[in-house]
Amino acid sequence: MTQHTDLPSEALPTTVRDFMAAHAAGEHDTASTFFTEDVVLVDVGDTIRGREQVHAFLREAGARFRTTTEQIGARRVDAAHAVVTVRLTGDFPGGVVELDYRFTLRDGLVAELVIAGHDV
Repeated sequence: MTQHTDLPSEALPTTVRDFMAAHAAGEHDTASTFFTEDVVLVDVGDTIRGREQVHAFLREAGARFRTTTEQIGARRVDAAHAVVTVRLTGDFPGGVVELDYRFTLRDGLVAELVIAGHDV
């Protein structure tokens, strides 16, 4: 990932950094280890609950298109919340999109992840 932000990646919680790296690399089994058992993922209006269901959703979503992920922003809201902005480029309709990954952490794991269009 290319970094374009005032907040260096190392300032993000380790869980967020490690999840983003695994997710960008398509390592869905590894990415899923950063979730709580009762994780809630909201992706453009779809709500998925539970680690196994989120894992399946990410695996299926990653198989649909070939993408390149570039980190273009990051901010730590507080001890339990962080936002990572990425630019996805790929063979999906539109070809380019900027998304915010909004993390809520609990006990060192991701308890909630909201993926939505980037707030300008």
